[in-house]
Amino acid sequence: MNTKVEVEGSRADSFKLLVAIALLIGAIGGFYYFADQSLLFRVLGLLAVVGVAIFVASRTAVGQRLLGFVGETRTEVRKVVWPSRQETIQTALIVFVVVIIVGLMLWLLDMFLLWAVRLITGQGG
Repeated sequence: MNTKVEVEGSRADSFKLLVAIALLIGAIGGFYYFADQSLLFRVLGLLAVVGVAIFVASRTAVGQRLLGFVGETRTEVRKVVWPSRQETIQTALIVFVVVIIVGLMLWLLDMFLLWAVRLITGQGG
C-alpha cells in the first residue's frame, strides 16, 4: 500500500510538472502572439504566468527539495565571512599588477620568439 501511494504521488507530481511546463510554453507563445500589444503588458503577463508555473512546480517533491536546497544555501551564505572593502581593493590591485607583469613577460617572450624565428628562417635582417 505504501508503494501505491508513492506511485500516485509521482504521477501527481509528473502531472504538476507537465502543467508548469505547459504554462511556460503558453506564456512564451502568448508573449510573441500578442506582439502588437505594449511590451510592458506582455512582460508583466509573462512574469505572472512564470510565477504561477513556479508555484505549481514548487508543490511537487522535486520543487520541495529545490526550495529546501535554496533555504540551506541562504543559510550557508550567511555564514561566509566576507572581505572588508580594504581587503577587496588590495586584492584587486595585486591582481591588476600581476596581470600587467605577466602580460609584459608574454610580450617579451613573443618578441624573442619572433626574433628567433626570423633569424632561423633568414627573414631578419
